[in-house]
Amino acid sequence: MPFRFGMAEMTELPHLILELEVEVDGRAERGLAADGLAPKWFTKDPDTSIEEDRRQLLDVIDQACEIALRVGSAPTVFAFWRELYDEQLRVGEAAGHPPLLTGLGASLVERAVIDAYCRATSTTFSRALRDGGLGLRLGDLHPELRDREPRELLPRHPRDSIRIRHTVGLSDPLTDSEVSADEGMDDGLPLSLEACIGAYGLTHFKLKLFGDAKDDLERLRAIVRVLEARAPSFVFTLDGNERFPALADFREFWAALQAERRLTPAFERLLFVEQPVRREAALSVEAERTLTEWRDGPPLVVDESDETVESVSRALACGYSGTSYKNCKGVFKGVANACLIQHRRESDRTTCLIVSAEDLSNIGPIALLQDSAAVAALGIAHAERNGHHYFTGLSMFSADIQELALRHHGDLYQRHQRGFATLAIERGDISLVSVNRAPFGYEPALAQHLLGA
Repeated sequence: MPFRFGMAEMTELPHLILELEVEVDGRAERGLAADGLAPKWFTKDPDTSIEEDRRQLLDVIDQACEIALRVGSAPTVFAFWRELYDEQLRVGEAAGHPPLLTGLGASLVERAVIDAYCRATSTTFSRALRDGGLGLRLGDLHPELRDREPRELLPRHPRDSIRIRHTVGLSDPLTDSEVSADEGMDDGLPLSLEACIGAYGLTHFKLKLFGDAKDDLERLRAIVRVLEARAPSFVFTLDGNERFPALADFREFWAALQAERRLTPAFERLLFVEQPVRREAALSVEAERTLTEWRDGPPLVVDESDETVESVSRALACGYSGTSYKNCKGVFKGVANACLIQHRRESDRTTCLIVSAEDLSNIGPIALLQDSAAVAALGIAHAERNGHHYFTGLSMFSADIQELALRHHGDLYQRHQRGFATLAIERGDISLVSVNRAPFGYEPALAQHLLGA
């Protein structure tokens, strides 16, 4: 199903699986990581072709693998990642790559090494994070956390389930009447917004913005009509997709939305707005000035602007309410950001700070599960999870892989009546019991079949 976000519409997506062999305390163990190579998100460059974007994505991943081989031994997984990450950023900057793009390569290697460590030591990601096995030194990333440990700032146990926050893309049909029989999208899964609400019991939503007040008002009116009729207890977030040159422009746009009386009750259910401003301007002095003056604006979180380990501290100083977590932006960086925000909450109980969980049309049986393991360990209650909506479950993988996913992650996946494995969403929730029980999200039995596929 086509997914329109920002400047692009996605109709197909390469999926990359990375395998590393890592020696942990003298034991050789393999580790996997995976991601969809989504163009037009890491760079948002309108002048490059899709092929050029994909080549850049592969280049930064190749570069990270080469650096990983040069790093050699390290006392902890975190120490290994930090050396890799710093060198990856240095090389990427010299090549003119934005940090978000460069960081993807480092994050894939990071995830695979974490996976290998958890498998070699027979532990889980959440346990390794809390008990110090991964060696995360919070003060190395945020100096104000130099006296804090992850176990002090993270939940005692990972969440057993999370609520799905369903994305409504810019071209998604809202009602069944908008779905044409000749569009070739009949895969057995619900297509329209109202059908998804009925099938999955959804209550949480993420609405994409065009960045044009007239178009967005028309679209929001139509969406709210469906939500009020089909999901009366709904809450939602808005995704600005970097559509605004400066925060002052978004403030003007927001005023136009607020003037629409028909939407006033709906906006009382708004949780936050995600990254409305282009990344090069979002953390500027001008943005800080606008946020300081703007007393009645919505909570804003950064996403694409969370590029380096320093970005979130800068965002909070500007007046943003928080940031998003995504494995593709870096596990240790994201965990440290969440710990920083929890530390700030404890320091000032009156503040309302946010760590959200967002998604790049993520799918299993590796990427989605590893990301969900991290979200569960951070205790985030709801997450954007839209890969199941735009892709037909796990049908692109072999029957053996789908069977293994159903056998080992039968709480997360179910068999569709047409035979393929698809995400099991019950009353808007997905279960993460099997994800939390696995070393890093997925059961290792899947690895051999994936690499042979």
